Amino acid sequence: MPSSVSKPRTLYDKIWDDHVVDIQQDDGLALIYIDRHLVHEVTSPQAFEGLRNAGRPVRRPDCTLATLDHNVPTHSRKNFSSVQSFINEPDSRAQCIALEENVKEFGLTYFGMTDRRQGIVHIIGPEQGFTLPGITCVCGDSHTSTHGAFGSLAFGIGTSEVEHVLATQTLLQKKAKNMRITVDGELHEGVTSKDVILYIIGVIGTAGGTGSVIEYAGSVFRGFSMEARMSVCNMSIEAGARAGMIAPDDITFNYLRSRPLAPKGEIWDRALAYWKTLNSDEGAHFDVEINIRAEDIIPTVTWGTSPQDVAPITGVVPDPALITDPVRRSSVERSLTYMGLTPNTRMEDIVLDKVFIGSCTNSRIEDLRSAAMIVLAVGPEARVAPNVDAMVVPGSGIVKQHAEVEGLDVIFKRAGFDWREAGCSMCLGMNPDQLAPGERCASTSNRNFEGRQGAGGRTHLVSPAMAAAAAMTGRLTDVRKFLGVDLSSSANLKVASAFDFLTDAVLPPPKPEKRPESEASPIPRTLPPAETPSGVAKFNIVSGIAAPLNIDNVDTDMIIPKQFLKTLKRSGLANALFYTLRKDPHTGKDTDFVLNRAPYNQAKILVCTGKNFGCGSSREHAPWSLNDFGIRCIIAPSFADIFRNNTMQNGMLPVTLTDEECRAVAEDAERGLELEVDLEKEQVRRANGKPPISFTTDPFRRHCLLNGLDDIALTLQKVAAIEKFEQQRSERWAWLDGFGYKGKKIPLRNPGTMDW
Repeated sequence: MPSSVSKPRTLYDKIWDDHVVDIQQDDGLALIYIDRHLVHEVTSPQAFEGLRNAGRPVRRPDCTLATLDHNVPTHSRKNFSSVQSFINEPDSRAQCIALEENVKEFGLTYFGMTDRRQGIVHIIGPEQGFTLPGITCVCGDSHTSTHGAFGSLAFGIGTSEVEHVLATQTLLQKKAKNMRITVDGELHEGVTSKDVILYIIGVIGTAGGTGSVIEYAGSVFRGFSMEARMSVCNMSIEAGARAGMIAPDDITFNYLRSRPLAPKGEIWDRALAYWKTLNSDEGAHFDVEINIRAEDIIPTVTWGTSPQDVAPITGVVPDPALITDPVRRSSVERSLTYMGLTPNTRMEDIVLDKVFIGSCTNSRIEDLRSAAMIVLAVGPEARVAPNVDAMVVPGSGIVKQHAEVEGLDVIFKRAGFDWREAGCSMCLGMNPDQLAPGERCASTSNRNFEGRQGAGGRTHLVSPAMAAAAAMTGRLTDVRKFLGVDLSSSANLKVASAFDFLTDAVLPPPKPEKRPESEASPIPRTLPPAETPSGVAKFNIVSGIAAPLNIDNVDTDMIIPKQFLKTLKRSGLANALFYTLRKDPHTGKDTDFVLNRAPYNQAKILVCTGKNFGCGSSREHAPWSLNDFGIRCIIAPSFADIFRNNTMQNGMLPVTLTDEECRAVAEDAERGLELEVDLEKEQVRRANGKPPISFTTDPFRRHCLLNGLDDIALTLQKVAAIEKFEQQRSERWAWLDGFGYKGKKIPLRNPGTMDW
């Protein structure tokens, strides 16, 4: 554990320092301990298979919590008997069954579909008190940033890192920059936390937080409830940040007190004393500071296919003709074509087909209450507009029961909303809840990417209150029209306490049904190719055809649509790469997209002239599909942090060049000239006789790529340091030893003493 220091530190600095197990002094790469790990069915099958093949157990079952959420249907479970019979779609069913088998085999606590606590991972963690201040928390889902609302360091990871945490309870990380966004002043009536974070993303852009951890500060965030804070931190990833955080305070502590998995008694008092130290010191250094006036924010809605494409509800659709940057102008034109919108259209004139209230951003009890109040404000006999199908999906079984006790379900159903069971639902449409091509939806979710809610679907991000107003009017609507209405005679509303529903017994994790043999021989994974003993492909020199791509903010949904995430393997995804761009949605035939055309259909390198490549999800399926297609190297002006890391985990190389250099290399690619990328010399060599272009790579990752080294094998050489850290952790922060923990640890295999 680090000794106390006099230098002022940020909240992020403090949590980082408290979790460093070991560090490479030359380049700052750290092995950090992970306190809490959430697992779901989409990003875990390959990780468990990796453990099984290598004969490794789960290191800390007591600090791991699993549930089903992405694939599960949200229709009635009245006749539910098993996952096998309930889930019709074969690939979704297979992923859910795989999770059920894996949690049994490895002995993990699991909230299944017969457990009323089942729900979206980022709802159930805080709800149960599994999420606590000062922890590190990860999940194979980018919106793990949600948990930072409690003053924790929480971030999404790829499947290779899911396996790493399961095996070692640690991760290899480099410390991010400190960024602070301060919002001070008084918010206008009708402006919610969702409007605040959408406005922030509109100001700084979807790459504004790249390489940073954001701390949200100021009177607005201090005045928010925990649920509102979670909505803000949830969308930090949409601003490009690694994580988002809010310092814990009495609002945080009162929310956590007496939750099932929170500390109790004397341990609570010890925890509380520590939690009260978790704030940024006066004079602490922030690399980036953003200040926003609360009064500048009004109800906000997105118009395009990126979360940064925002406008006030009183505004209009932008005109790309007024945009000078050619790549940005092209992206806006593309967005408007996809969204079926005309420049200068009033936002309130946009007619809708569907409304979705739910997702890990906005499906908590407070969100449902705010939507129900708008429904009541419209009038006791009001109904959902005839042109709209509207649905409400609670974030967990507990939220659903809570809402039904308060009568919120009656309000929604009487008005014509579809009241559903818990799940991710239409947020990403991996389940039956999807948009049809061309359908337009007002959604309380977090992403409006092309095809996010269904192939060809068009998404406008809004707050729960704005979504309710849109459902009742049939179009995007300023919610402020319905504020100030006397609701005293509209309904006999009652507010129940969340603690009335948190009564399930806290049990230790079950014993594994079948413990993997500790000395089993590792079996190479299917992807990347098993060219080395670790199963990780070496990268030295890659040469060949390069495909040019002139798009900003190439997101993971664009790289690989959601329907291809339903796989238990890392391979077989070549045809899924850029599927919606490569296939005509009406005929299914190949389009003129660059990767469909010779010679680019044999490309080994992809050159993108737009910034922020790989933004969006933490899913590792995006690099898997690129690698499976044959693309081993991506060149771009900038990358999303998680995507960059995921590529390197799979023996691939992301190369960052300047805008000018990317355009020059793309011009070579458009002429059909081959490129050569040399990692050892850190050069991009051009075939037209022009001088090579130099680039830089993180020294440790460069070393691993050149030698095909496996992160888990390297970490397992640090057994002594991990054991020592855990002993000190138990002494100092006893409440972090998870539920049912008896002081016993599963020993790590020690393959040697070599340093990483």
